[in-house]
Amino acid sequence: MTARETLKAQLENGVSTLGIALPDGAIERLLDYRELLERWNAAYNLTAVRDDQAMIARHLLDSLAILPYVQGRSLADLGTGPGLPGIPLAIAEPAREVLMVDSNGKKVRFLREAIRSLKLANARAEQSRVEDVEGAFECITARAFASLADMLGWGGHLLAPNGIWLAMKGRHPAEELDGVPEGFRVDAIHTLAVPGVDGERHLVVIRRAQAGSHQRLM
Repeated sequence: MTARETLKAQLENGVSTLGIALPDGAIERLLDYRELLERWNAAYNLTAVRDDQAMIARHLLDSLAILPYVQGRSLADLGTGPGLPGIPLAIAEPAREVLMVDSNGKKVRFLREAIRSLKLANARAEQSRVEDVEGAFECITARAFASLADMLGWGGHLLAPNGIWLAMKGRHPAEELDGVPEGFRVDAIHTLAVPGVDGERHLVVIRRAQAGSHQRLM
């Protein structure tokens, strides 16, 4: 087997273990994205993960593990870095509009090249601080770039009234729950099992609080 075939088998097995369905051609596009990230990473240091198999597990499968919880027609991925989880989610569900936001110019240049070369018509990248972004999104993703309090303080204005915020965390963020700002509530905390990834992975589901409801999950 070639190196790509080995990685393809790892990715396909991981997707099967996660129990998710991907559109035709998605596996190849995900592998193309990983190769592009690897090439750019050599010059621009976009990610500390450099091992091929670790990139499949810790970037692609980790991003796809939240797919069953993503909803709505529009998604904003805040603090996306080199497009995680934004690009895998855009590949997985091409009918959903995906905006990826990062303040780092090198990472946004990479994102725009990835969008162009992968022909992701549903994705766009914006270089901006989160608090300066405008719009309303039915789903927001954030991959542990800040505490829950800071995430919602900077980007809470972007969440549509009936939208859902998916905060990707490592350890269970028990110590962060009291910091969830007024107007939001933690709806659920899911433990994720990501194939090939050691250590804890959690997904915190946040919604806008209804008047009079308790804002944190006990």
